[in-house]
Amino acid sequence: MKSSTLALAAQLLSSVAAFNLVQRENPRVLNLDIQRRHVINPVARDRLRRRQKTVQETLDNLETLYFANASLGTPEQKLRLHIDTGSSDLWANAASSQLCSSRGSQCADSGTYDANSSSTYEFVNSAFNISYVDGSGAAGDYAKDTLHFGGQEIKGMQFGIGYVSSSPEGILGIGYTINEVQVNRAGLKAYPNLPQLLADNGNINTNAYSLWLNDLDASTGSILFGGVDTEKYTGQLSKLPIIREQGVYAEFIIALTSMGMNGKAGSLFNNDTVPVLLDSGSSLMYLPDNLVRSLYSQFSAQYDSTQGAAFVDCGLADQNGSLDFSFSGVTISVPMNELVIVAGYQRGKPVCILGIGPAGDSTCVLGDTFLRSAYVVYDLENNQIALAQTNFNATKTSIQEIQSGSNGVPDASGVANAVSSVAVGTGGARNGGPQISATGAGAQSTGAAMPVATPHPWLGAGAVVAGAGLLMGFNGL
Repeated sequence: MKSSTLALAAQLLSSVAAFNLVQRENPRVLNLDIQRRHVINPVARDRLRRRQKTVQETLDNLETLYFANASLGTPEQKLRLHIDTGSSDLWANAASSQLCSSRGSQCADSGTYDANSSSTYEFVNSAFNISYVDGSGAAGDYAKDTLHFGGQEIKGMQFGIGYVSSSPEGILGIGYTINEVQVNRAGLKAYPNLPQLLADNGNINTNAYSLWLNDLDASTGSILFGGVDTEKYTGQLSKLPIIREQGVYAEFIIALTSMGMNGKAGSLFNNDTVPVLLDSGSSLMYLPDNLVRSLYSQFSAQYDSTQGAAFVDCGLADQNGSLDFSFSGVTISVPMNELVIVAGYQRGKPVCILGIGPAGDSTCVLGDTFLRSAYVVYDLENNQIALAQTNFNATKTSIQEIQSGSNGVPDASGVANAVSSVAVGTGGARNGGPQISATGAGAQSTGAAMPVATPHPWLGAGAVVAGAGLLMGFNGL
């Protein structure tokens, strides 16, 4: 991590009233820097995983994957963990796994864990078995050990050890405990994952944290367990209810009620309800197919279904304008330069993709191409999300504790008549979104197919998207 700041913050969030501000000289929070790591192929990365009394950590941002530094065991074994609000388990690859022990190990950057090298290792069970929709994942044991994270020493942290794995990345899942692997697959009771354990231990006052990814060009952001940094957003935080699935709170799903472009509210669709998952583990956002079809037409995007990517002219990032997402009247605007991602280079020139993909009949997701433009408070105790427009590249900090109780999130107020119930299919939000016409694009799109791959004049004569993909590392999708 670039730097880690320890503070400490307090108690929590609420329902519909305004939030009280609590600022202390030494707030009880855990402030963790997060870093961004460049991912050559964010589309493939998404496919691999779709499936003080505050503690802050800086998040390193090296393009489209956000991680924080931590360590496990005695003596400490260093790890780089991918921050994931879409899952709930911390897991690391075993040093002895075939993936990590093979020649030219893919695990060198992310680190590994060796149970035999830690004097504080404790076996729990053999129920760890996590997988993603393409069949990749990891399996092995659950264990407990001492976690060093954000300047804190957290004893008895349960986590998974991947003795068999197809992913070199260690994961820090910070979602609801009901989504833990040992609950879903083994039918066992939930254990306190990191945010819950911080609250149980009194490191923070309540199970809540805020996430600030900063913009696409920034190298760091931060996650603040138990607190809010009021300098990292503009306006006021607005609280929205998390949507229940099958009668329980399981994922960070809220209702998207309208979308517009360039400040024109509802110009894409209005007065509808689309359940969307706020997922820092997804590099891109995945929206209803008919809406995506309209946006591809609007932006002259050329979609290649074999690669799952929509290629656009990189000059699109220089255009003014935005996509505007509204949640029961709360609007987050995503500027164009946050939607265009450089995927690689062809003959010395950048090749870009649009950070939006079709959800198909799977989960609708607002990943990092949305989350960079939003300051998000995840309140697991009160089952609420608080949103505000991010303050890109903020240079000041003002950390305040989240208090316990119904009005605990600082500088936040409830949204009147917010949508609190939407039909959500088993296993997550299901795409069945609003019927979208190609507003401003001069065409009406129906059906499920995305536009076919067509020649790219800016990739060279005769080159098509699929061919370019081989040069960019997009083959095999």
